[in-house]
Amino acid sequence: MGISLEDRTVVVIGGTSGIGLAVARLAASNGAKLVVTGRNPAKLDDAGQRLGASRTAVLDAHDEPALQAFIDQLVDVDHLVSMIGDSMSGGFTTTTPQTMQHVLKSKFWTNWLIGRLSAPKLRDDGSITFTAGTGGRPHEISGSYVANLAIGALVEGLAVELAPRLRVNAVAPTFMDTPFWKALPRPAFEAAARDFVSHVPLGRLATVEEVASSYIHLMTNGFITGQVLAVDGGVMANT
Repeated sequence: MGISLEDRTVVVIGGTSGIGLAVARLAASNGAKLVVTGRNPAKLDDAGQRLGASRTAVLDAHDEPALQAFIDQLVDVDHLVSMIGDSMSGGFTTTTPQTMQHVLKSKFWTNWLIGRLSAPKLRDDGSITFTAGTGGRPHEISGSYVANLAIGALVEGLAVELAPRLRVNAVAPTFMDTPFWKALPRPAFEAAARDFVSHVPLGRLATVEEVASSYIHLMTNGFITGQVLAVDGGVMANT
């Protein structure tokens, strides 16, 4: 029998849309008390009302003083989920230094800070779940690829350092139909989706709910730690 989320406090950093919103929704349906953050006040207010969140907070997690202040005031938290991590496309020779630095800071540095700062605030038998990524190659998504590897290293290291009190894992989604990817121009998104599906053994994109359920699984299975769970339809096995 898994760990119950009933009356447990779950913090979702970046929980106002896409996978983060779905994770928060599933956690709430399992009886969790929610603390949800987002950068857009209007979207945050809407999400908080729809989710019945106990608390919401406007937060840009890339703002280190703001992140520190937010985590400092957390009390009685059981599980923390980070959806933070910008992505990019392009190889090592074509990516600008500014883009490379931004992606590495967004996905690795910010999540390292989240893990380091939040660990003392979490109650025993709690968990931290980060967001990595899968489905691309180094020459296609150079900065993101390196950052995803760094998330894997972060997860392994923290899992050992914080055991047995806390568990640390990550979910690695791939290209899918979420607002993050839909920010591409529509023709570009549709072309990318067709190309991606042609390489996926399961022959389709994942649903948001399928990916979100993986975060819930990692929160509620008390014997999983130090793992990066790829939710990619087998695409990496077929390339």
